[in-house]
Amino acid sequence: MNLQDPILVLGAGESGVGSALLARSVGAPVLVSDAGNGPGVAELESEGIDHEAGGHRMDEWPTVHTVVKSPGIPEDAEVVVACKDRGWEVISDIEYAARIHKGLGHDTPVIGVTGANGKTTTTAMIDHMFRKEGWDVDCVGNIGTSWARRLSERVVNGHDPAQATVVEVSSFQLDGTSTFRPDVGVLLNITPDHLDRYNNDMNNYAASKWRITAAQTSGDHLIYNADCTWTKRMLDQHGTSAQLLPLSAERPLHEVATDGRGGGLDPNDNSQFILQHFNSFTMTIQKLAMQGKHNLFNSMAAGMTGRILDLRKEGIRESLQSFEGVEHRLEFVSEVNGITFINDSKATNVNSAWYALECATSPVIWIAGGIDKGNDYSTLVPLVKDKVKHMICMGKNNAPLHKAFDELVETSHDVASAEEAVALAYQLGLPGETALLSPACASFDLFGSYEQRGRSFKQAVRAL
Repeated sequence: MNLQDPILVLGAGESGVGSALLARSVGAPVLVSDAGNGPGVAELESEGIDHEAGGHRMDEWPTVHTVVKSPGIPEDAEVVVACKDRGWEVISDIEYAARIHKGLGHDTPVIGVTGANGKTTTTAMIDHMFRKEGWDVDCVGNIGTSWARRLSERVVNGHDPAQATVVEVSSFQLDGTSTFRPDVGVLLNITPDHLDRYNNDMNNYAASKWRITAAQTSGDHLIYNADCTWTKRMLDQHGTSAQLLPLSAERPLHEVATDGRGGGLDPNDNSQFILQHFNSFTMTIQKLAMQGKHNLFNSMAAGMTGRILDLRKEGIRESLQSFEGVEHRLEFVSEVNGITFINDSKATNVNSAWYALECATSPVIWIAGGIDKGNDYSTLVPLVKDKVKHMICMGKNNAPLHKAFDELVETSHDVASAEEAVALAYQLGLPGETALLSPACASFDLFGSYEQRGRSFKQAVRAL
């Protein structure tokens, strides 16, 4: 496609509005169509961008060849099928931004981060690392601001390209890619998530994640989890042209390295990890700002990214020691009368909740629940049995949670709001215990987003 080719955008969320702004910035005609009255409609109106809300009036659409679909719209939605039936290409906002990035002649590195868990934290770590070294970085994608919006701002303001672009990419966004080619791809893990969107088939979900490397060439790098069964399966079945950099937070370097490159524990001192690329980088695990096995892996992935792009070793160490974490991900909120309140609202799947419970070092009052995405709770059973005293279910359908865990905890309860959950956790808790919001479910039954759920939780805690 050419820069000025007209596009149709489906959905007026952040990705849709960002794509529309980018199209306008490069002189491409654009129409945004929203089935409801999306959060970005007011911005489209203020920007004077053609749009329609309250339904798709397909008979009135101009002819286009490219449709940019918001990630929340399923591939089998009627409007998407209608676009494909017309012979129009349907892509994601990530694919559109990548094409414009290339079309503008930008050749600065792009880092793509995906995985069922840890991608927001790792993306933020990488961004922090490059900023600490003085780079002009765009940190975009699923983490918040769309890549398209940031590109449009640079075009409109006449700014130079970012020295590096760090993109958090969800499986839904990867589904709509064909030419997106990160210079450094980071695949943290492939574990069950969003299976309701993938016909309850892990093969479909894993194939979606593997698209992070589908367009990579021999000059690119793929950082991946050497201990992830599904990642190994995708590598064996589909392969990649990228240079491989396997990492393990559990095994020594020599057991996982490919052609002498990769990362793992120091075989002579398991209190350290080693990253081997051009040369060795070592760091003491206890000095990492983010503790826990999963955060060790995230830190290793961020550090390896820095080594690939030749950041100073000392700069990488300093960044991994000073990183302060991500809102709504194992975020300390407050300690009230000896009870510690932790906001892990971003834990929208079982594996994320597993990480949160695994990190717990005191008895837990577990606040869980929301929209069950076809969850298999069996992996949580040992942790709940060992660490959870009370379970508070915050959702409209709590039956699956009660069925899985009621016999493992002292008490279980149902609530209908964050305020009720916090008040009950405070009532049940004892000094030295932890009230942990780690839902293992999506938020959309009671809240507009996991961010809103987390903010409501924090507000309720601070009101105690």
